[in-house]
Amino acid sequence: MPQTVLIVDDHAGFRHAARALLEADGYRVVGESATGGEGLAAAELLRPDLVLLDVGLPDVDGIEVTRRLSRMGGPMVVLTSSRDASDYPPHFDHCGARGFIPKAELSGTAIAALAAA
Repeated sequence: MPQTVLIVDDHAGFRHAARALLEADGYRVVGESATGGEGLAAAELLRPDLVLLDVGLPDVDGIEVTRRLSRMGGPMVVLTSSRDASDYPPHFDHCGARGFIPKAELSGTAIAALAAA
C-alpha cells in the first residue's frame, strides 16, 4: 500500500479535505500542488508513492501529467474528478494511471483497493 501521497488539484478546498481524509486513514501527505506543472516538479522532488491527480487542471491536464510521470518511471497515479469517468475520452483508460476515483468517493480504502489491483 502506498504510504506517501502528493495531492495535485487546482481547488485548495479539495486539497485540504483530501489531506485530512487521507491522513486520518494513515497516509502521509508530503505535498500539494495546484497545477500540472507544479505537480510534475513536486513529484520529481518529493518522490511520493502515489500522486492523487485531478483530471482537470489549468495548465497541463491530469491525463498528460500521468503520461509524463509514467515515462519517467514515476509514482503510482490515481486520477480524480468531480465528473464521472465516462465523461472523459477513451484514452483516459490508457494513460498509465492505476485507476480513477470520483472526488465524492475518495477514501483511503478506495486508494488501497486500486493499489492492490
